[in-house]
Amino acid sequence: MSMKKILTGFVGGALCCIPALAQAPAAPAAGGGDSEFVTFAAQTDMTEAHLGQLAQEQGATQEVKDYGQMLTQDHTKDYDTLTAVAGKIGAEVPKGIDAAHNKMIDPMAKLKGKAFDRRFLQAMVKGHEEAIAKYKKEADSGENAALKSYATSTLPALQTHLEKAQDLLKPAGHKKAATM
Repeated sequence: MSMKKILTGFVGGALCCIPALAQAPAAPAAGGGDSEFVTFAAQTDMTEAHLGQLAQEQGATQEVKDYGQMLTQDHTKDYDTLTAVAGKIGAEVPKGIDAAHNKMIDPMAKLKGKAFDRRFLQAMVKGHEEAIAKYKKEADSGENAALKSYATSTLPALQTHLEKAQDLLKPAGHKKAATM
């Protein structure tokens, strides 16, 4: 069995269990804005990792499947990094996807093929635009130096995810014209 299949099985199994673990958002720890950021970042990571897994299973194109794999890997790693940083500062990290994020996931779980690809990529553009704005705000004006550093170091990956989703959304004719 290849390492990719083992990793995919492990991550997929773990992520499938996440929605059942915690349906309500975790109570913010002391620190107001920073604890809200930790909750936002954790929900973003768990949701995008879960959607990345769905993309690998339900996407129509190999490009979308590959993008989903990148999201699953990057956001799982990022969640682990966030958990370590939050642990050092005493912030509570949600352990499961909340009801609001499940409302976004549930309709996509019912889609397959091209219909899935389009809705998924649109959600990834919107989600990454929102995430980039919140991570920039944390990097610029967060209360905790460790979280500010975490946000700053995560921004390049979020920007890459956004650009890739935007590129995949472009009609095929536009991609061909750009490469000619």
